[in-house]
Amino acid sequence: MKKSRHKPIRQAPVEIYPVNAQIRAPEVRLIDENGEFVAVTPTMEALNMAKERGFDLVLVSPKAVPPVAKIIDYGKFQYEQEKQMRKQRAKQKKVEVKGIRLSPRIGQHDIEVRLDQAENFLNSGDKVKIEIGLRGRERQHMDLAKEIINNFITAIGARMEVRVDEPLNIQGGHIMIVIAKK
Repeated sequence: MKKSRHKPIRQAPVEIYPVNAQIRAPEVRLIDENGEFVAVTPTMEALNMAKERGFDLVLVSPKAVPPVAKIIDYGKFQYEQEKQMRKQRAKQKKVEVKGIRLSPRIGQHDIEVRLDQAENFLNSGDKVKIEIGLRGRERQHMDLAKEIINNFITAIGARMEVRVDEPLNIQGGHIMIVIAKK
């Protein structure tokens, strides 16, 4: 049997409000369609009032004693709830890790270009992974590669406040470090 390679998409838990006949409480604290408190009434009486007005009876606070029920259009209520969820999701910014590659033989102008890129990434709220790949005989000069990375971080530090998110990590011929804006 093949396993799916795709991760399941997680959705925010949707609150389910009991509507009309799903309400099991013997009496409810009734709020009308204008948002004004009516009275504590038996559930059947509140259901009849909602039907007469052409709306639904929705239990909005089931844990209250007695539970709070509103006379509202349930479809419109669900739409408003979904709209609020979408707004909240749109406001959330996912922090990405952007990569900047350096080399042991990098020129001064190239370093300036990479510094500008890193500054832009950090200002937009992303983290920056700085890495140097060493090939062949370059691997003998790990100290030079570390010095280049430290100089790069010092140069960024002169432009803005940064913190090291993940310390210097050496894997084979790759040296990397992750920084973020303070």
